[in-house]
Amino acid sequence: MSRTRWRYGIAATAFLVAAGLIPAPAHAEDVADYAITVAPAAKGAKIDDTMYGVFFEDINRAADGGLYAELVQNRSFEYSTDDNRSYTPLTSWTVDGTGQVVNDAGRLGERNRNYLSLGAGSAVTNAGYNTGIHVEAGKKYDFSVWARAEGGTALTVTLQDADGTLATAREVAVKKSGWAKYRATFTATRTSSDGRLTVASAAAAALDMVSLFPRDTYKHQANGLRKDLAEKVAALHPGFLRFPGGCLVNTGSMEDYSEASNWQRKRSYQWKDTIGPVEERATNSNFWGYNQSYGLGYYEYFRFAEDIGAMPLPVVPALVTGCGQNKATDDDALLKRHIQDALDLIEFAGGPVTSTWGKKRAQMGHPKPFHLTHIGVGNEENLPVEFMARFKQFRAAIEAKYPDITVVSNSGPDDAGQTFDTAWQLNRQEKVAMVDEHYYNSPQWFLQNNDRYDSYDRGGPKVFLGEYASQGNAFKNGLAEAAFMTGLERNADVVKLASYAPLFANEDYVQWRPDLVWFNNHASWNSANYEVQKLFMTNVGDRVVPSTATGTPSLQGPITGAVGLSTWATTAAYDDVSVTDADGKTLLNDDFSGDAAQWKHTGAGSWSIQDGQYVQSDVAAENTLVSAGDPTWHDYDLKVKATKKSGKEGFLVAFGVKDTGNYYWWNLGGWNNTQSAVEQAVDGGKGTLISKAGSIETGRTYDIQVKVRGRQVTLYLDGQEWGSFKDDKPAEPFRQVVTKDKKTGDLIVKVVNAQSTAARTAIDLGGAKVASKARVTTLTADPNAVNSETATPVAPVTSTFSGVDDSFSYTFPANSITFLRIKQR
Repeated sequence: MSRTRWRYGIAATAFLVAAGLIPAPAHAEDVADYAITVAPAAKGAKIDDTMYGVFFEDINRAADGGLYAELVQNRSFEYSTDDNRSYTPLTSWTVDGTGQVVNDAGRLGERNRNYLSLGAGSAVTNAGYNTGIHVEAGKKYDFSVWARAEGGTALTVTLQDADGTLATAREVAVKKSGWAKYRATFTATRTSSDGRLTVASAAAAALDMVSLFPRDTYKHQANGLRKDLAEKVAALHPGFLRFPGGCLVNTGSMEDYSEASNWQRKRSYQWKDTIGPVEERATNSNFWGYNQSYGLGYYEYFRFAEDIGAMPLPVVPALVTGCGQNKATDDDALLKRHIQDALDLIEFAGGPVTSTWGKKRAQMGHPKPFHLTHIGVGNEENLPVEFMARFKQFRAAIEAKYPDITVVSNSGPDDAGQTFDTAWQLNRQEKVAMVDEHYYNSPQWFLQNNDRYDSYDRGGPKVFLGEYASQGNAFKNGLAEAAFMTGLERNADVVKLASYAPLFANEDYVQWRPDLVWFNNHASWNSANYEVQKLFMTNVGDRVVPSTATGTPSLQGPITGAVGLSTWATTAAYDDVSVTDADGKTLLNDDFSGDAAQWKHTGAGSWSIQDGQYVQSDVAAENTLVSAGDPTWHDYDLKVKATKKSGKEGFLVAFGVKDTGNYYWWNLGGWNNTQSAVEQAVDGGKGTLISKAGSIETGRTYDIQVKVRGRQVTLYLDGQEWGSFKDDKPAEPFRQVVTKDKKTGDLIVKVVNAQSTAARTAIDLGGAKVASKARVTTLTADPNAVNSETATPVAPVTSTFSGVDDSFSYTFPANSITFLRIKQR
């Protein structure tokens, strides 16, 4: 079937007009016509049951204070300045009377270094997370503490908030002079999110591992998972669970936690630290600026994966750091130890109870093996050659002993660029089975790159898209991600696994945005992106049914905009800015011999004229953008001299500047001065167009030139061409894919209409015999809608459509994601 006419209105172009990709037509109506043609007899790619999963990393307090249900913060008094400069061993605690944290031979255990020495008649109170400890009326809460007291003592344990008692106080008799564990149970008499737990002692006592757990946790009380958060993950029906990171895996020291390493706190996440009795587990500094108790460890991850029916996918260190650290560890003995740790992990997961680590698993309560089929080595390494040298040793050792395990490599932290290209070249050369790709880009990038995997080598490594998200939690972000996901499914023969990231964010402890599920100490809520993921994850299908769709006309004009200067955690000086048009006519010329009246300061930082240069002098400020010129400028040459004075990075030169959220900039010496790239910002979200490794020298003046012609941009550094790109890829707002559910026989027509115009669509099912009714699930909302604790404007609506035939019409609402489940007869 072919479409007979177009009716494409002003509203329909709004998204692309905002992105600067097409001009608004002068006269048009408000409905766009499309056609989808399905070939039900053709055989498309098989979709694995594990296609979509979740990635858990302890970021944004996702574990302690989050999924791990412990209500006491800093329960073992192990907080340290290694974790956060503001921390002390008594962070989140207050002492009434006398008490101090001690690290001596009287400790509970070698790997639990600190304990509290509490004076007679003194008390200590814990503030919990967020506003305090949350309890619900009628629910039970289990208290425990490790304690010792010469001659014994009585502990009085209370739960209260500013309004009074939350549960009847409990008396705990400490009878031993040596360490022992003591327990009590509370039943909350009121609901409160501002509770405080107090432990008072009649005589001098030593306390450690002060704990309060809700009795009502997810499935297994021993797992200790917060029920509402775990249930949100379970509701996605994920095919896999990737853990524990992320930057936790490949940052810090690779040493262990022992006397030999001087009890190294800033180290990579190592699985053996996280199993066994919780009081014997090591503590660690979290890369994201807080402490990890490891109460949620590898055993609990495996149990959680089993409980939600997901394939576990652990990731181990490759001994090459990333996330801005970029160091390869050259210690053969240490490398061999980590390789053995990986082999031991596989045995812990699946070995018989007669094996060393299988026995350990059984002792923890799970004699039955966990079903481990994949293991990742490394995460986002920026040194691909050094990484591959170590990866090959891991893979060789694992495949020699466990040939059925898929060993997953990665391609660095970006979707393109020198590191990405080198990593992929090495992965192909080494015939790696699967490569983990990561990228966080603007909604426009996701609309532009639906076809990303169409050209990937079908005979090469498979893709695990382990981390991705557009830059925001508004519905427009979910729309863009949904459009991209139709391309993931269409390429299910290449893309075997995919997971949005990060998974969780505690609203009071945020290091990264956006996130899939938000929460505080008493509530949790689904982001718009979560609703998109859930819709896809619960309607995957078993096989792609080939289909085609007409597209949206792309009427692109030239790149237009003013010019700008900026810095990021760096001080820099700029001079001799000139802009000339294609005919050589001067549009802007500023040598800063006078004032800076031509420049508009819209970012952070502190700008001033100093010695005939324009200087940004705040070394901590990020995105200090100043701009000059006319937003309608096009086809011009920008020249500027730039000098880094101090700080972490280099400098930024902007062009095509429309406003504070829409521009291009050449980021020289970004990412902790490790690479340079051109980034495009659209509505505040940035995507990378071209990147190369490299750094900027402090004190050296660089000559920078940006040549803009139409949508072609060429960049020169010190007179030499650095790179070029053509930004002419349309951000197609209408995307679709069709899959088949083998169990039900349903055809699942999935359509994303990411524009402010309804899409009237002729759907040709290629002669398929189908029922006349379809079950419809629709997500639609204002593009800027954001779900919160108190409002959920983005939520699925189900309905029935009765006009289905082998050829029928359906109008997909503006700004919508629609799944039609059509039964075949």
